[in-house]
Amino acid sequence: MSDLFPPDFVAALTNLRIEARQVPRGGRPAEHHARQAGAGIEFRDYRPYSPGDDIRRVDWNLFRRFDRVFLRLLDEVRDLPLYCLLDLSDSMWMEDPPRVDAARRAAAVMAAVSLNQLDSAAVFPFGARLGAPLHTVQGKQSLHRVLAFLEAQKALGETDICGGLNAFSRLPLRKGLVVVISDFFDSHGLEALKEGFMAVRHRLLLIRVVRKSDREPGLQGEYRLADCETDLTLDVSISEEVMARYRKAFGQFEEGLRAIAALNGAGLLEVDLEKELLPQFGALFTDGVYRT
Repeated sequence: MSDLFPPDFVAALTNLRIEARQVPRGGRPAEHHARQAGAGIEFRDYRPYSPGDDIRRVDWNLFRRFDRVFLRLLDEVRDLPLYCLLDLSDSMWMEDPPRVDAARRAAAVMAAVSLNQLDSAAVFPFGARLGAPLHTVQGKQSLHRVLAFLEAQKALGETDICGGLNAFSRLPLRKGLVVVISDFFDSHGLEALKEGFMAVRHRLLLIRVVRKSDREPGLQGEYRLADCETDLTLDVSISEEVMARYRKAFGQFEEGLRAIAALNGAGLLEVDLEKELLPQFGALFTDGVYRT
């Protein structure tokens, strides 16, 4: 255990779960139910027999009672792979406390949820590039591997979310749930974010790490602003008029990000790094369940 993942935090990761209405074929048994009728283990319904149907699924008890042939329809129970794309760009490590701590804890939450219900989880860090990942792990006992991996991470350069998403999308992975954890501040702009998310052929969940000063920096007077990733500087005189323009631009950014999430059918959760983390997931996990 560590300051990043204290014992009470780890102990609290056992009560949340993800419930998928449909899960991709080809996986291993888990706690999701594919809504296609298949050769699974849980009964769903009956339907009349049609020529060509698998005779092994005939319910012979019903045939003896009604002299009609019915098939038993069963739900297949398969896993939903979880892929955490974690923003480790230089800017995520700035300030005190840094956003990267809340981001890594959020990744731990989502990975623990999947591992608790026998799903698989993988973590793909990114910054200026896609970093070395933690490849797929399975089983509750694998949580310690995820936590150790997250704790060992380092900064990965400038922010390039679109580049990270495009690189991830080229990987030969089974379809699952992609959780992108970031502040989504990218100098390439919202159009680049939109392009990157459109390339992802998985279900999407966005977790945005925020702090109060994002919306209200509380600055006034003469400043030299420095970009922590590029070292570019800008001398500015911050007046109330400048702050009003900033608030307007920031509101447009938030509105644009919500529109991108809606366009991709993605959930969007804001996590305030200055507040306790787990209670904020209540907005995502209704009654302890996130339904995707």
